[in-house]
Parts: sequence; structure tokens; C-alpha cells
Amino acid sequence: MIEHLSNKERAEVLTQALPYIRRYVGQTVVIKYGGHAMTNEQLKQQVMEDVVLLWFIGVKVVLVHGGGPEISELMEKLGKRPEFVDGLRVTDKETVEIAQMVLAGKINKTLVNLLQTKGGKAMGISGMDGRLIEARVKDERLGYVGEVERINIAPVKDLLEKGYIPVISTIGCDREGNAYNINGDTAAAHIAGELEAKRFILMTDVAGILGDPADPTSLIPELTISETEQLAERGIVSGGMRPKVDCCIKALEEGVHKVIIMDGRVPHAILMELFTDEGAGTMIKGA
Repeated sequence: MIEHLSNKERAEVLTQALPYIRRYVGQTVVIKYGGHAMTNEQLKQQVMEDVVLLWFIGVKVVLVHGGGPEISELMEKLGKRPEFVDGLRVTDKETVEIAQMVLAGKINKTLVNLLQTKGGKAMGISGMDGRLIEARVKDERLGYVGEVERINIAPVKDLLEKGYIPVISTIGCDREGNAYNINGDTAAAHIAGELEAKRFILMTDVAGILGDPADPTSLIPELTISETEQLAERGIVSGGMRPKVDCCIKALEEGVHKVIIMDGRVPHAILMELFTDEGAGTMIKGA
């Protein structure tokens, strides 16, 4: 830890970070924040510190967050049993209102407040604000679960230009004003694509893409789109990782430079990824 370093060693650490800082100043980084890093208070504090540090050095950071466990928790308190079909939440009218309360309300404003207490300048919005995320019904069986139809990126660009860290909850709406719960990874990928982000970071509860899913030490540090698709065809990328990989490929196809799937359980993983050669997960790039 840096507090155990001498002043000279601290100065050397900062000097070594200079080339990486230069690479990202003025660039856009979209972070999909979720998993254990959201539910563990210490990790949450560290993620917010990473985001504010990036903001202070001139990186344009966009934070897109989930909140599935909190939605389920409130549903159960209100006497509703969460139901899922193919891993997606069945969302009736009451459930989408609960999701809106949790995502656009409690979680979003808590994160904004945390960023501001760390010294950042943040603004929380939902996909309904400025019709940022226009959606349509994904599957009639799921109710008010939406599929992204269009991203109106102007509100996000306006906030970035005014020096804010946009904090986005993924509640979208259709042209009639109906609210929809949108998969956070999917929404973040579309937003990153519209911004042509330098990096799209997808925080998960695994180290990244593993060559052997049963071996946590078999992390693959770098892949191309074609290599990633081959792993999926061979069944190495499967289960919950498959839709995340699909989101990453979609982001790359829409203009993101590089995508990182990283372990959000590792303290300061974001800084490790951006400011070291080794990184902190699996990087996927085009071709």
C-alpha cells in the first residue's frame, strides 16, 4: 500500500503512471458498475475513489449501474416473489415501479452522493431523462422488460461537457411513456458505443474470460472479437458470461476502442487496468 512507501517511492509511482495518464486525459471511459463491488461497502468506496481520481486527471467518466439484488430485496419486503425467465426478471407494472424507485432513486442518488463526498462533481440521470434510452418490449412473457431501440446520447454529452460525471440508471421508456427495466450491461454497451469510448469497462464477479472455466488461474488477458467468438462456439464462454461477451462485441462494433471484462472484487481494479501494463482482466479488441 502507498501509505507504507517513502516519499521518494511515492514520487516514482506517480512518475511511472504519467504515460498512462497522458493516454487517457480527455478520453471517455464508460464503466458498467455492478456485482459484488456494489454490495461490498469497502469495494464501493474504492470504486468511487477510482472514478473520482480519473475525473480529477481529466478523464471523462460515465458510470452506468445495475441493482438487481436490491430490487429483489425490496420486492420481497413488499410481499412480491421475484420470478425469472432465461435469467431475466419477469416485470409487471408494480415491479417496474419498484425497479424505478430502487435504480433511479436510492442507488443512483447514493452513488452520486458518494462521488461528491470524494470530491467529484456528479449528476444522476435515468434512461428516461431526455429519453436517453428509448425501448420496446423485449418479450411479452417478461412484461416491462425492455430492449434498447435507440440511444439519445445528447444529455450524457452535455453533462460531460459541463464537467460532470454522469451516473446512469438503466430504466428506459417507449414513445408512449411506458417505463421499462433494461439490462444494465446491454444499456452500458450501447451508451459506450454512442460515445465511441476509449474504454468500456464491464465489472463482474469473475477474473475475466478463463481458458478453463474451472480454473481461476487460466485468465486470458487479451482477445480479438473473432477469438472471443471462437471460444463461445467451443462452449468455453458460456452461462452468464456469454451475454456479457455479446455486449462487449456489440460495443466494439458500435465504435468503442477496447473493452475490458474485469473482476470488480479486486480493490482498485479500474486503476490497475488503466495505469499498468498487466491490466486487471480480459481486454477484447476489434478484428
